[in-house]
Amino acid sequence: MIAPTGVLEAALYVDDLDAAEAFYGGVIGLDRITRVDGRHVFFRCGEGVLLTFIAAATEVPPDPDALPVPPHGARGPGHVCFAVPAERLDALARHLAAHDVAIESDFHWPHGPRSIYVRDPAGNSVEFADPALWSSTA
Repeated sequence: MIAPTGVLEAALYVDDLDAAEAFYGGVIGLDRITRVDGRHVFFRCGEGVLLTFIAAATEVPPDPDALPVPPHGARGPGHVCFAVPAERLDALARHLAAHDVAIESDFHWPHGPRSIYVRDPAGNSVEFADPALWSSTA
């Protein structure tokens, strides 16, 4: 068996692309890759990509002359976790507060790593965590 080597992209479903872009690009600081109004806005995150979609737009089968990406979509809040070095989490918490982003939870896991949880404008759960959260010694 050939195991994947990492997560290349993650998708969240949103109801307002302007709000998603303001949050992920403006507040979080991710670089926008591309945007198609009414459908999606994609962001670079390190070596990976965060895809934000309007769910109803992704449920439509592609036109015959379009890329053959199968329909997909989800309803309700999703979750994404961004890796943030432990020594930068205090500064991140202050940055979020300065942008009026409420911290839903801020705690240390039983094995030590810290996670900070917020909600994006669509209600998705957004976590910022010390990468040690999933280290092989956890």
